[in-house]
Amino acid sequence: MKKLPAIGGDSGAPITVLSISPIAEDHTLLTAIFERSERILSGASKYDLRPVATVKSAIGVFSNSQIQVVLSERDLVTNSWRDVLENVLLFPDPAILIVTSRLADEYLWAEALNLGAYDVLAKPFDASEVIRVVGSAWRHWADLHTRNQLRNPQPMAATTAA
Repeated sequence: MKKLPAIGGDSGAPITVLSISPIAEDHTLLTAIFERSERILSGASKYDLRPVATVKSAIGVFSNSQIQVVLSERDLVTNSWRDVLENVLLFPDPAILIVTSRLADEYLWAEALNLGAYDVLAKPFDASEVIRVVGSAWRHWADLHTRNQLRNPQPMAATTAA
């Protein structure tokens, strides 16, 4: 079975996080939060942040990478987080979506969770909250990924007796 990335594990691959936001400051703050977390906890690279500004750019990243967690700004230039969710769900091993917004009220939280997002993060970002929510989302993705692999095992190569 394919080995899953381990949070904080020395041999684990980093958690691949796609940040979709037209706001450059979002990407800068997330980069700083993840780098600080890595320095404090283990020094090893735990996060692979992929920043993009549009849903169109995000689809290109999805097509070429295994993305585990997506942070999407609520209001994108030509789309919304709902469009991101639709696109995420098209992939066989879909990423977990977290919506970000300066206006993270109860209405957005209820709507996001009811439509299939994992959580909502308020901005400005609180570093400990970002790390907690992204880590929790990753664990949720890993559980789903493992269940998916158990339900749909990869065929084993045929062996011949010597």
